[in-house]
Order: sequence, then structure tokens, then C-alpha cells
Amino acid sequence: YSWQYAFGQVAFSWHPPIPESSNSFPLLQSPMGVSFTPLQPTLGIAHGDLRLAQRLLLQDGSLAHFTVQSSSALPTITLGLPANARSDGDLSPLKVGRVPMVAGGQSVYLPLGMEEQSGSLSSHLQPVLILEPSRLVHTPMLAVPGLGTVPLQFAPQMDRLVPGGGPHKPLSRTRSEPLPQSLRSLHPLLQQHHNSQLLERLKQQTHLGKVSDLDTFTNHTFSRTYSHTHSYSVMLKHQCTCGDNSSHPEHAGRIQSIWSRLQERGLRGQCETIRGRKATLEELQSVHSERHVLLYGTNPLNRLKLDNRKLAGILSQRMFVMLPCGGVGVDNDTIWNESHTSTASRMAAGSVTELAFRVAKGELKNGFAVVRPPGHHADPSNPMGFCYFNSVAIAAKQLQQKLSANKILIVDWDVHHGNGTQEVFYNDPSVLYISLHRYDDGNFFPGSGGPAEVGSGAGEGFNVNVAWTGGLDPPMSDAEYIAAFRTVVMPIAQEFSPDVVLVSSGFDAAEGHPAPLGGYKVTAKCFGFLTRQLMGLAGGRVIMALEGGHDLTAICDASEACVSALLGIEEPLSEEVLLQKPNANSVCSLQRVIQIHGQYWQSLKTFSSSVGLSFVGAQRRDCEETDAVNALASLSVGREREREPGGDRPAPGNC
Repeated sequence: YSWQYAFGQVAFSWHPPIPESSNSFPLLQSPMGVSFTPLQPTLGIAHGDLRLAQRLLLQDGSLAHFTVQSSSALPTITLGLPANARSDGDLSPLKVGRVPMVAGGQSVYLPLGMEEQSGSLSSHLQPVLILEPSRLVHTPMLAVPGLGTVPLQFAPQMDRLVPGGGPHKPLSRTRSEPLPQSLRSLHPLLQQHHNSQLLERLKQQTHLGKVSDLDTFTNHTFSRTYSHTHSYSVMLKHQCTCGDNSSHPEHAGRIQSIWSRLQERGLRGQCETIRGRKATLEELQSVHSERHVLLYGTNPLNRLKLDNRKLAGILSQRMFVMLPCGGVGVDNDTIWNESHTSTASRMAAGSVTELAFRVAKGELKNGFAVVRPPGHHADPSNPMGFCYFNSVAIAAKQLQQKLSANKILIVDWDVHHGNGTQEVFYNDPSVLYISLHRYDDGNFFPGSGGPAEVGSGAGEGFNVNVAWTGGLDPPMSDAEYIAAFRTVVMPIAQEFSPDVVLVSSGFDAAEGHPAPLGGYKVTAKCFGFLTRQLMGLAGGRVIMALEGGHDLTAICDASEACVSALLGIEEPLSEEVLLQKPNANSVCSLQRVIQIHGQYWQSLKTFSSSVGLSFVGAQRRDCEETDAVNALASLSVGREREREPGGDRPAPGNC
């Protein structure tokens, strides 16, 4: 008998195995008797039919067992959960069914899930194996258009798939989106026209075609020139193939909206737009492992240029998850688009690096890189939290290696701790990393960044975490961030005396973000104020790079304020803010930092008693102390003058 089922872009026909001598085999017979015929995408797959299709695919053998964590056991950025959170408890490892091979040129995706003990289809994220015919090796491959490759080897006796010759590493990255309340119909994945349609809609809605291709926005010292590149549009194309931005906080509209705002306010005309570029594989490897770079820094086109067996072996270790929206990601936070994600991520890293070089060499006064995807959560071996390559860390490494920068300051005011940046420079005394982030005793994403994490070895004392604790009762706002800069950030930075300043400029601490994504209430004017503070360092050589921030109005306001500050446009804070004292939770957090880092930075010791003062209050206190010192000096001078020659003036040296 024969049974056919439409699944995505492929029709599965199940029938008894045909003898090898038969000439009636339609395409390619796998050992389990499944053939493939191209079919137009079909939507609205019924729950029962999907279960039946999966059972047929799982029948008569299985893939090597992959341990895949339940989505509920993974950290989640948009839900605010830390890396060690377990919301529902761990599930048992997932058995992934054997996948039939595909004839040359044909391609198919198979969402390989598990069935719960009750027999119903799991509503958790489904792991997806990606396979295709490849020129890299002669081993047969399966693939999803736009999702890379996994070589297949069927054991002759056991009739099982053994990929890559070893067990796969369990997924241990992050997810962000809430789990679906009910199973959604699976949509066909990764159709190329999807990206082009999405970009076209953006052009129509925002007049993108009339906008120059911006990736870095700079304040030039002497003149203004404009360089039109494709880098901006490349970064826009990093989109989930579901096409629904409402499911993904990190989307192309973020940088498009910022660029449009800078145009509307006339700030673009006061700055230079420089040519963006992709980071080279060598630059990426200054921070990330070779495996990480080859996995996430290459796409099908440039993989063919590499043509090496090492790459094929690395690609065999790839596993993705099917997202509730119907797209694909390395986790539920971090979407993956095989055609565009690697290029966009490399473009972001390369553009930040290029801007840093221009500023460090004095060709530009300062700059703001409007780039995506963000980078500060990416550690040397793992993407997470929307991030693939750590752009700011890569820029810092290149400044060290190619311009011999002796002292680099990285300030990270994204509401989430930059765990990746911290890891890269944790034992490096030439890079001072200062992060201000929501911590809540390790209960906020990503869970790292405690005040006791000070660096190690030669780098001890050069990792400073202003780890806000106390939740949102009340939320941190301008007064708290101003107090942090006044008592911790600027004193340490001035004592360090950097050659250049890099800012991981995430704006998710800005008011407008829901509690799981931040919940703080820092204003745009405050971000401008903090930028002006940093411009007093390193001769004004400040490079800012966009990190997080997902409320479009908030990130546009904050970006405008920061660029205005870089241009020297003064936007004073209100008297109300300047008179406001920081809340009790922030005072405790700052005193803890001062207590810990006072042994490394002498300048901190004088600020312990003034942490709880407002900005104006601290200024008044400083003035009073200065007046007192001057008064004592005047009194001393006056006494000296009273002691004329012949009087009781003591001998020199006895005062």
C-alpha cells in the first residue's frame, strides 16, 4: 500500500521496500523505504497527521541519540531568567529518529521531536538536523535551504546514522520567547523569497531605498564625507524566516528606526558615514574559537571557497531548534538565517572594529556604530542572547594586536551583564571592563556579573561589576546611574587613564522596556549625560556600539541623545533629576562595589560616605570641603604673616 503526506516542501511516500532489482523506484530509496517528491508548501498540518508522519519517520530505526535540553531548562533573556534557572525541571534526553537520504540537489528539513509518554506530540521546541549534498565531502548530506549541512553515514549492519564520529554536545544556550500555549501549525522553513519580501516591506514602509547604507555614524574632526555601502541592508536581512517581528525583539526595525531618527533630527548631516566591512575570519578568531567562527561565520556560498574537511567535520556537529513561530534558531532567543545571519554578524563586528581603528588613529574624533545583531553575550564558544560575535571585544583585541593599544576601557551599560566580554578579558590587565547591569543576586539574565567577579591572575581588579540588586522595588533610574558614574565608574576610569574608550551601548535599561527585558527607567537625557562624562577620558576617543534595547521609541531617543553628546550638543538634565537621591537598593549595591574594589583602586575610598547623595548634594559637599581646605590654608598663611622678623616665628622647618 502507499501513504502520502505533505510536509513543508517535501511529500513523503511510505511503501514497502522495493527489491534492488526493481526499476520502478521513483527517486531514491532509503533503507526504511521513504521516497521524496518535491511539493509546493502546504500549511495547516493537522495535529494527528503530524504525529503519524513523525511515527512513520521514526519507524524502523533511529539516529544516534542526541541529548537536547528542554526549552524550559534553558536560560531566557526575554523572560529575564538566569542561566541556572529551571522553570519546569529537566526532561529526559531526546531520541532523534533516523532521517532518510535525499537525491542530489533535493533538500528537505525534518523537525525531529519526541512523543510524550501519553503519545501526544510534545509542544516543546523541536530539534532540527540540517542535511544536504555537499561538495566538501563525498558523504551524503541532508539540508534545509538556508540551514547548512550535516554529513550522513549509515552503518552497514545496524542501519543507523552516525554523524561526525562522536556524541553531540548538549544544547546549553538560551531561549527567549515564551512557550506556545498550544502547538502551532508548522510552516515551511527558510524560503528565500521570504527575506526579500520582508526587506521590500521595510523599504516601502520606511523609504529605506532613499536612505544611505549606514553602519557606523561618526563625528569627524575636520570634514564630512559619505560612503554608500551595502552593509546596512546586509544587517537588515538577519531576520527570522517566519517574518513576524512581534515574536522577536531583536529585529531589523531597531537599526532602521535609529537611522531614520538621526536623519529626521539633522544629526546625520553633522557626521560622517564610513564604509562598513565584514570582519575577517582571523579577526573573529582573536576572540572566538575556530569551531565557533566556522559554525556561525560562514554560509553555504563562502563555505565552498574554504573546501576543507575540518569545516565539514565541524558542520556535522550543528543542531538547531524549531521555534514556536516556525523559524529556526540556535536557541529560542537567537534566530538563525543561513543566508544572512553569518554575514550580518560579521558586518557588525567588522564595522565596530573599523570605527575603533579610525578613532584610535585620530582620523575621527569619536563615533557611534548603529549595528546588529548585538554581541556582548557571545563568549568564545557559544552564541546566546541574540549575539553571535562579540563586536566590542573583537574591536578591543584588534586595537591591542594591530595598534598596540596599551590600555582600553570598555563600559557596558546594557541592562544585561556582558558575560561574553567579561570572559574574554577576565585575566587581562590592559582592558578594564566596567559593567552596570541588573543582577538581583544572580536571578536576572544571564545570571553572571556579581560584584565579587573582579578578574583573575594579572587581571584581578580590572573587572568591575556594578551589579544592581533589589529588583524593581523601586526600579533603577537616572539618579542611580548618575551616582554609579560619580562614585565608581569615573573615579576608576580616571585612575586607569585609558588610551581609548569602547562603550557597549545597550539601551534596554531605558524606560519603556517590560520587566523581563529590563524594567528600569533611565531616560535618554541620562544616557547623553553619561556619554559626556566618558568623553572626558582618553582625549575624547570614544567609540559606542549598539547592543540591546528593544523599545523602538526608547532606543531612538537614547541614540539621538548619545550622538548629540558626541557632537558636543549640550542637553542638561532637569533640576529634579540632579536633586534626586539614589534609592536604598542602589546605595547598597554601590557600597558593595566600593568595598570590594577599594583594595585595587585608591580613588574609590573617598566616595563611600557620599554614595547616598544626589548629584547636586555631592557637588555642594565637594565645594564645602574645598572651601574648608581653602579656609585652613588662608588661616595658616595669615598666621605666618603675623610673625614678622624679630617676633616669635619659628625657625624654618619647624612648622
